[in-house]
Amino acid sequence: MSAMPKFEIYKDAAGKFRFRLKAPNGEIIASGEAYESKDGCKNGINSVKTNAPKAEIVDMAQ
Repeated sequence: MSAMPKFEIYKDAAGKFRFRLKAPNGEIIASGEAYESKDGCKNGINSVKTNAPKAEIVDMAQ
């Protein structure tokens, strides 16, 4: 078990790059869309790192 959360980059069945954010206990707590390039995927990770702390919570449940 890791002591820190981590982003993992992987290829999906279609050969696209994706990322998932894993909690220290190994649970997947977020996942990203499919990207054509690894650099695009890394940019997606950086966007989450930058924007998530500022994001508002919008309750769409009725």
